[in-house]
Amino acid sequence: MTCPIFTAERPLRIGTRRSPLALAQAEMAMAAVKLLHNLPDDAVKLVPMLATGDKIQDRPLADIGGKALWTKELERALIDDQIDIAVHSMKDVETWRPDIFVISAMLPRADVHDRLIGAASLGDLKQGARVGTSSPRRAAQLQRARPDLQIVPLRGNVATRLAHIDTGDADATLLAAAGLDRLGMADVGAELSLDAFLPAASQGAVGIDRLASRDDLFPFLEAINDADTFAAVHAERAFLAAVGGNCHSPVAALARVEGTQIRLRAEIFTADGSELQSGECLYAMGGEGPAQLAQELLGKASADLRGIFAS
Repeated sequence: MTCPIFTAERPLRIGTRRSPLALAQAEMAMAAVKLLHNLPDDAVKLVPMLATGDKIQDRPLADIGGKALWTKELERALIDDQIDIAVHSMKDVETWRPDIFVISAMLPRADVHDRLIGAASLGDLKQGARVGTSSPRRAAQLQRARPDLQIVPLRGNVATRLAHIDTGDADATLLAAAGLDRLGMADVGAELSLDAFLPAASQGAVGIDRLASRDDLFPFLEAINDADTFAAVHAERAFLAAVGGNCHSPVAALARVEGTQIRLRAEIFTADGSELQSGECLYAMGGEGPAQLAQELLGKASADLRGIFAS
């Protein structure tokens, strides 16, 4: 299949949200495309858009439409031929999507850890400290580690959440190390152990979206795809689908490629973290490991925990 030719008169149009982090990730994708396809600067352009999720910051994402609020404007732009590809944080991409869209490539994955902002460690937080997060996973993990903590809703981009800590709206918060690093804030926050804070599925991964009908873009995007990241994130998303995870679900998953196999760790929680079911599997690429692990964890879970993933 012949790759499309992009020029100053017909540049590759890359859709992105307008937030500083989204723009930084889109610029990474743009740099990769230009380097690997030897494109001049004027043959590629960013098309920033304001997502609904960026407009509404006073309510938890799960209460106002879920992850689609981060992606629907970009998806509409793909359909309307306003852009050729869209750049997403894979953590923000819905588990179940219309088959007219295809994630065709992923950039090399960044640090998957969470970082604590506001204290050097969880143990340094005062009794009853207020920790801001709107992530069901982080809330469950925090309360499991420190049941005395008060979880308060906190949304917004990285700068907004840091400002909330500075002004005392919360004593602390958690942020993804990948986002901080991409914004030049590698020295901000204290790294949390993966043993206690396994990340969200797809955390640290950036995906490139296209219309399924744009087959001409497949070889063009395949050239920038990081195969290990793609395989690992696919495994994590397959686990989410099998377990029934959505925006309301406290669930964590992390996969790593080991040769021709994938090692997948996953956890599901009750909302307050009082029950945790965890497991790990090593399986051949293309195997049924994610679905089998999902069934294993649900099989061990209480009726209350199973109910969270059946709703």
